[in-house]
Amino acid sequence: MTTLIVTLSRELPTAATLCEGVLSADGRTVLRTVEAPATLLPAASGAEIVAVVPACRLSWHRLALPKGALKGGVFHEGNSGRLRAVLDGLLEDSVLDETSQLHFAIEPHPRTDEPVWIAACDRAWLDSWLAALAQAGRPVARIVPELTPGAGDASGNSSLYITGTPDHAQLMRTGPDGVTLLPLSVATAALIAWPEEAEVLAEPGVAALAEHFFNRPATLQTAPERWLAATQSGWDLAQFDLRYTRGTRTRKHVSAMVSSLFRAPRWRAARWAAALLVGVNLVGLQAWAWKEQSALAAQRAAIRDTLTSTFPEVRVVVDAPLQMARAVADLQRRNGAASSADLETMLANFQAAAPNLPAPSAIDFIAGELRLKGLDASSAVVADISARLRPQGYSVRPDAGGLLMKEERLP
Repeated sequence: MTTLIVTLSRELPTAATLCEGVLSADGRTVLRTVEAPATLLPAASGAEIVAVVPACRLSWHRLALPKGALKGGVFHEGNSGRLRAVLDGLLEDSVLDETSQLHFAIEPHPRTDEPVWIAACDRAWLDSWLAALAQAGRPVARIVPELTPGAGDASGNSSLYITGTPDHAQLMRTGPDGVTLLPLSVATAALIAWPEEAEVLAEPGVAALAEHFFNRPATLQTAPERWLAATQSGWDLAQFDLRYTRGTRTRKHVSAMVSSLFRAPRWRAARWAAALLVGVNLVGLQAWAWKEQSALAAQRAAIRDTLTSTFPEVRVVVDAPLQMARAVADLQRRNGAASSADLETMLANFQAAAPNLPAPSAIDFIAGELRLKGLDASSAVVADISARLRPQGYSVRPDAGGLLMKEERLP
């Protein structure tokens, strides 16, 4: 599924405000970068739109929540408002603005026995951008922070990013202590005291400065690559008053799960196994079909051979069972034996199947069809007689003024 990643500008949106974005076909590689007003951003059919909140627009707070605050899940019915009130009380003295003017988000999968990270940003600014993108026909499905605490390497170590331009270079550090943003200078480089063996990530325009200040080669990482990496985290800032309806959240989680199953590297082995299983089953079904067709063809050949060997005068086989029944009936007539289509046989069978019926007022027998006049032709009587005669190869149905009985030969 195509993903459009839109990095929100620091300023409030206007019709002319440019949005920087990234298009990715698989969520892991940059397909192309874009810079355009919201109304001119590419809108591929079925694309997921992810908004990235710049690091300068977020503040991070580590809180120990009261016991029971996360009981039943972060956004369990009835728990959202209570949890928001708890955060307002705990952060009241830690933020510069009124808590009512801020939007909060809790880290994904918080543990009840450990402090949790809380992200805070200006609510009016975020609401304005979400409304502008929705009005432009680009509704946001997910909101992620550009950098998160502990967004370092796989072991959870810190990471150092050098961004901006040579005239306005910026240092951003992430780690267990949070996210730190500072202008790049000799003083801030010394303050960071970055370990000599640790990696320094830098945008191409400031790579030389990063190598100068930290005396080591810098690993190049463009801004689009950093934004794309931000979408790989489990964060979603759309919480509390920005949270989705239950149905939308369910669809989003299902979509994310399906997308992960089809694209995530960790599921590659499972995808191969599923494809192999489907292939084996298809081959097995085809082999079984061939076997059944061969068995059916052999059975038909055996029936044809039986017919032609028993009755050599039959040279062309069209319907072996029917031709064999007719040949047997002809043989019985030639030998003076009554066949199942003869009058005597049919009358005897009818009498055995309906012993309580009175004698018919008239009997007509023409070409294997026996008409019995003056008998009860109600549906109950016909159904009962038919059920008894069907195993012997006869059918019975109502006829004008009585019943009609004839032989039924199934192919």
